[in-house]
Amino acid sequence: MGTKLYVGNLNFTTTEDALKAAFSSNGRSVRGVTIPSDRETGRPRGFAFVDMATDADAKAAIVALDGKDLDGRSLKVNEAQDRPARSGGSGGGGGGGRRD
Repeated sequence: MGTKLYVGNLNFTTTEDALKAAFSSNGRSVRGVTIPSDRETGRPRGFAFVDMATDADAKAAIVALDGKDLDGRSLKVNEAQDRPARSGGSGGGGGGGRRD
């Protein structure tokens, strides 16, 4: 198991400090917290990534916090999955030029 956790169903007002406090309770160590924001609006996107110090801390955080309430929302906590590779295509259609 990895140490990076996905945290879903976040309240838009939840801060990185609040997440760090929740995930570091009971002696667990947090290396970092990231709350991605929307590129256009700058608002949080409703999820976060928490990097725990050890696998044991990550497992304990999932058990302790998955389904628990934070800022009025029931958290969804699980191991973060790697992003699938994106295709590098040009997005163009079927390779043709002008047809007369």
